[in-house]
Amino acid sequence: MARKRRKLSNTKARTLITKLNPRSPISEQYRTIRTNLQFASVDKELQTMMVTSAGPSEGKSLTVSNLSVTFAQQGKKVLLIDADMRKPTLHYTFRLDNSLGLSSVLIGERSLEQVARESDVPGLDLIPSGPIPPNPSELLSSKAMKNFMELCKGQYDMVIFDMAPVLAVTDAQIMAAECDGVLLVTRSKQTDIEAGKKAVELLKQVKANILGGVLNDVEAKRSNYYYYYGS
Repeated sequence: MARKRRKLSNTKARTLITKLNPRSPISEQYRTIRTNLQFASVDKELQTMMVTSAGPSEGKSLTVSNLSVTFAQQGKKVLLIDADMRKPTLHYTFRLDNSLGLSSVLIGERSLEQVARESDVPGLDLIPSGPIPPNPSELLSSKAMKNFMELCKGQYDMVIFDMAPVLAVTDAQIMAAECDGVLLVTRSKQTDIEAGKKAVELLKQVKANILGGVLNDVEAKRSNYYYYYGS
């Protein structure tokens, strides 16, 4: 079936440093995260991955967007999906219309081909959240979502989800149980240690494959890099 997707405008989002300045130290750190993720999943193919955080404003959406760009730059066919259907941001980052998206597919109004958009990064397609539904958790745990994931896996090398924070709602736990791996994002001097531990505990309760964590906003004077990947 021929894919019908809307092409994005040439407007570039300033936050996508991996696209705008791929030679920068920060872009190099995103590539380091990408490499470490691949090593962390060496025993199992990493085809579906979700990125989440303990709480809001910790940089998960910025991280997942730049990571998706680096995977596409590696030559993979990547689909980035905004599955945070409570406070979506993907359409802002990539300058997308959000009138159609994931929620449109899950309620049966649109197909994958109708909501997937080509980005100006070769190999990277995008699906915004779509209209905010009254029941995100129910949609994410539905049979429609499982069928949609299988369809995406048949067409893409990697399917990456931007998820709501773990401690806010159950959405991240629902999806963590379905994805091959989970990346947890935290922010220096903002993420409470106990909150981070609680987020990990909740993910482990659903037997999530926690690949590692990203610490954002490390002070430059304390590190040569702004981003650090660890376990």
